Amino acid sequence: MTETSITTIGGGTAPRPDGAAPTAAGPHGPLLDRIVPTKGLIVVAVVLAADVTCIAGNWQWGLDFFHVVSGGMWTALDLFIGLIIGPMVLARLSMPARMEFAARFMPKMMLIMPTLVIMTLASGWQLARKIGALNVSYPQHWWLTASFIVVAVMMVIAIGILAPANLGILFELRKPKPSGELIGKLMRRFIYTAGITGLMQVATLVIMTRIATSKWG
Repeated sequence: MTETSITTIGGGTAPRPDGAAPTAAGPHGPLLDRIVPTKGLIVVAVVLAADVTCIAGNWQWGLDFFHVVSGGMWTALDLFIGLIIGPMVLARLSMPARMEFAARFMPKMMLIMPTLVIMTLASGWQLARKIGALNVSYPQHWWLTASFIVVAVMMVIAIGILAPANLGILFELRKPKPSGELIGKLMRRFIYTAGITGLMQVATLVIMTRIATSKWG
């Protein structure tokens, strides 16, 4: 009688009943041989190169494009993850389904989120210098200071909480026997942090709108 291995939800195989080595990798192994999708690195490099070109050339149209588009995507993605995917999707999935979702979703986020953050902040700073937003007088300058504080807090949250949670999930999923409880805990941390950052992004939009209407409105 030929032994067969047990197929898992990720398309891999679990150890066989006779204790022999599995014939294929586990459900999360092939997906996480690399922390980030290598093909996506090419796209990130092209996008960042275009952003740097606009900054070096001080092209206002390009700075406007990258700042508005990347900032809008960053805000929308954070709000979508924190307010939709988290409470309405992941909360209703079984633990194996959450692990499968994390295995496919988190590597992409390792590319998307840092890229959007870099594009938004770099192009935004250069744009503010070009149009003179950094030189607004008081009391409008207090609004600018408030925006810097909000952005600084978002960066600390992203670097100190969001990124470590993402990496923790990825490294845990690479283990032969990943802990569903730990992955669930890190996923909640990631989602809550994304939601908080999204709400802070909305606050930044309100502040910057206030600055724009005060100086040029």
